[in-house]
Amino acid sequence: MPLHHALQHPDVALLSSHLMSRVAVDATVREDTRLAAVAAVLRVVEGTVELLFIKRSEHEGDPWSGHMAFPGGRHEPHDASLEATACRETMEELALDLTCGRILGRLDDLAPRNPVLPPILIRPFVAVVPPDVIFSPSEEVAATFWVPLAVLRHEDTRAEHVMTINGVRARFPGFRVEQHIVWGLTERIVQQLLALLEP
Repeated sequence: MPLHHALQHPDVALLSSHLMSRVAVDATVREDTRLAAVAAVLRVVEGTVELLFIKRSEHEGDPWSGHMAFPGGRHEPHDASLEATACRETMEELALDLTCGRILGRLDDLAPRNPVLPPILIRPFVAVVPPDVIFSPSEEVAATFWVPLAVLRHEDTRAEHVMTINGVRARFPGFRVEQHIVWGLTERIVQQLLALLEP
């Protein structure tokens, strides 16, 4: 019943309707492209829709070390699909079984062009889980955050991530989540998600 109530929430119902009616954009896959998938996980607590973020643990040599992100990772040969990849990675990173909820659909592929990163395609999926789910982060995850969508939609949450690339300061749009900044690929996924909440 909690999942049923979550699916009936106006924002979740609107998001589900838009995901079912639209055709997601597939990125071009090259021979050397790595495939990956992430899960944007939602829950409804006391009428508030919340989105789950993780903060990745810091590891030397990992280009996403310490970043705010969604659970997910690289597609493995035994994964039946990229949706299966998102579910497996969420289970491995958080011990969160997305089959206890529902996959609402997928967003557009992301294929960043960055000389620091290998060619990669990331497919985001949107899932809803019951409000009382319990998970246990693995050593890959330093912290977890449930953030209301209403907070992410508020202008005061907008922020910038500034970093130096090849001696040049670069600014990237982001969202402030407590003392952290959600930026890069994850920020782009959040923007896709929020755009689908417009009537």
